Amino acid sequence: MEDSYNKIFEGNRRWVDETNQKDPAFFSKLAKGQKPPLLWIGCSDSRVPANEITGTLPGEVFVHRNIANMVVHTDMSMLSVLDYAVNILEVKHVIVCGHYGCGGVLAAMGKTQVGLIDNWLRHIKDVYRIHQQELDSIQDSETRGRRLVELNVIEQVYDLCKTSIIQNAWTRNKRPYIHGVVYDLNNGLLVDLNCTVRDNSEMPNIYVFDEGVVV
Repeated sequence: MEDSYNKIFEGNRRWVDETNQKDPAFFSKLAKGQKPPLLWIGCSDSRVPANEITGTLPGEVFVHRNIANMVVHTDMSMLSVLDYAVNILEVKHVIVCGHYGCGGVLAAMGKTQVGLIDNWLRHIKDVYRIHQQELDSIQDSETRGRRLVELNVIEQVYDLCKTSIIQNAWTRNKRPYIHGVVYDLNNGLLVDLNCTVRDNSEMPNIYVFDEGVVV
């Protein structure tokens, strides 16, 4: 048990040595602050680390992760990250990244109780309900699961756009762009779902706040 804990310190020292060899000033520059252009909202799954799969360095991506990359309007942790990223860091892009084979999505497709997480998975079940006709028409369960992963990401993109944080940012500065992507564990590639939302003109009017009302 202690070996897996000690391993992270060995890996850390090795990473520091390798990084210093490439750029002796890397850590001194990193310590001065961060100004990442991207906020990444991804799944907590250990197989989907944001920096590694995007080939980015520490300081280049601001990251929030939870089970099944959800954007829940009562989740103060996610909202706090979003507010800081948009209003303090002034990120230019927000990416929602799901992944095929997501355990949370697959669990939400079933009827077996898992535990406390069932209350979280209910939000994914709501996505299924919205798209039930399409999903029920898919006979193969694996294909259906992959499609629900995609639809879940798309719904989270639009849930981001509905927040007052994004609405007010668009009113002031026309930023950031919101994107939806999926990571394929089978080949390591990111898939662009082509659901980028750039401003309120691409949102249903019911979600758009009146200009001038900024809270």
